[in-house]
Amino acid sequence: MEIILVKEVQETEQEETFKAVGIQESELDEMWSFVGRKKNQRWLWHAIDRLTGKVLAYVFGRRKDEVFLKLKNLLAPFGIKKYCTDGWGAYERNLSAEQHEIGKKKTQRIEQKHLTLRTKIKSKTRKTICFSKSEEMHDLVIGLFINRYEFGINI
Repeated sequence: MEIILVKEVQETEQEETFKAVGIQESELDEMWSFVGRKKNQRWLWHAIDRLTGKVLAYVFGRRKDEVFLKLKNLLAPFGIKKYCTDGWGAYERNLSAEQHEIGKKKTQRIEQKHLTLRTKIKSKTRKTICFSKSEEMHDLVIGLFINRYEFGINI
């Protein structure tokens, strides 16, 4: 079971202007964790606006092209002009060269978000004895954290 969570965009004058202009650059990255045992890997794929640092969308799944394509579909309404990534193969295979910029310099902000997640959610810290026992709970815990701290949704 894969859970896809994304903030619904509220219609305000400011956001209507924002939609018309589109997002110039977005950082995309994936973060590894596991469920039950290290062989059962679970990946959080997400994208942020480089200008504001706000999370645009995120999905959970394996480290496969299909999961990235789900994220890409969620990002389509934002009109992103350039995607900044770390060069993982799924990005290179599914983004045009004109829209894709590879390099760690332009993914520092999203890497900071990973550090925040790993710091705030104990089961995501490295070398911990805490871990999720089901994919559903794993995805819900991270999803609730993102919805609360990134989107400001009180839960």
